[in-house]
Amino acid sequence: MAPSAAEWEARQQLAACYRVFDMLGWSEMIYNHITLKVPDEDGAFLINPFGLHFSEVTASSLVKIDIDGNTLADSPYPVNLAGFTQHAVFHRHLPDAHCIMHTHTTAGAAVSSVEGGLRPTNFYACGFAGQIAYHEFEGVTVRSEEGERLIANLGDRRVMFLRNHGILVMGRTLPEAFLKHWSLQRACEIQIATATMGRALEVPPEVIAVHQRDLSKVQIPGGPGRADFAAMVRLVDRIDRTWRD
Repeated sequence: MAPSAAEWEARQQLAACYRVFDMLGWSEMIYNHITLKVPDEDGAFLINPFGLHFSEVTASSLVKIDIDGNTLADSPYPVNLAGFTQHAVFHRHLPDAHCIMHTHTTAGAAVSSVEGGLRPTNFYACGFAGQIAYHEFEGVTVRSEEGERLIANLGDRRVMFLRNHGILVMGRTLPEAFLKHWSLQRACEIQIATATMGRALEVPPEVIAVHQRDLSKVQIPGGPGRADFAAMVRLVDRIDRTWRD
C-alpha cells in the first residue's frame, strides 16, 4: 500500500535530514540513526535502512516499523538493533519526542567521555545549561532492560549525553531536533578547541539565565529550527536531489 500524503512528507523530511547530516560530516559509516514518528499512526516510526550510508538514504528506502519491532511496510533492508532498541523506548514513553537523533560525532563523543561533560564556557553551551541529562555507558544498546534506565536518566530533559558514547537529541519536530543537534555540536566543538588553549572561563549562572531567556527573541517565526533546516536542505539540493525519491 502506498504511503499517505502525510507519511510521504515525513519520509522526505527525514531523508533530507540524513543527507544534511552527511553534508555536515555527521555520518558514521552505516551506523547511527535518526527516527521520525509517522503522522497519525500510533507507535509507528521511520528509521534508516541498516546497510546504507547516510548519503544513500532516500524517502522510499526508509524503513517503517513500530515500537514492538514489527516492519509495517515491505523493505529489503534490516534495521539496526541498537537503533531500534534505543529509539523505540523513547517513542513508546515520550509522546512529545517526535524526532530522535543519535550520533557519534567526534566532538559529541569526546565531550561525552570527559569528566564534567559539557561546561557553560561558550555561547552555545550556555543555551543547554541545566537542560542536559547523562546516562552511563553500558555497552552497545541492544538489551531492552537498558531502556528503563535511559528513560529514568532522561527525566523531563530532551538532550542526553551517553557517557563514553555520543549524544542523543529529541524534538517535537524534526527541525527543532536538528537545531538542538547543530547547537550541541557547536558547543562541543568550541569546548574542545578551548581546552587546548588553557583554562576556560565559565559563564556565571545569572548571565546564563538571561541568555536562555533571550534566545527565543532571535528565532524566526515558524517554529524552532524550521528556517535553519530549510536552509540546509537547499544546500543539499545543490549537491544531489535523489533523497526526494
